[in-house]
Amino acid sequence: MSDTRELYIEKMKAKLDEWNAEIDKLEAKSRQKEADARKAYEKQIESIKEKRRATRENLDDMRQAGENAWQDLKAGVEMAATSLGEAIRSAQSRF
Repeated sequence: MSDTRELYIEKMKAKLDEWNAEIDKLEAKSRQKEADARKAYEKQIESIKEKRRATRENLDDMRQAGENAWQDLKAGVEMAATSLGEAIRSAQSRF
């Protein structure tokens, strides 16, 4: 094997080692972003759960209300349910 070829091979091995290190860095960043995305996803899920709780509470209030009062509460239930549905659709489209 000529010295030139040997030098070239060694140079390329060194370059490959550098690229491997860069790939490792990218993978580490990717895992971090995945964790960040996971945190954002969990935060969004918690927001959805809060909207679900609010909808459930409004619905319980409506169930317990008298015959005439439930109509007044209906708008609140519909708004909460709409907000919940939109939050779920938003989460589905993002993730």
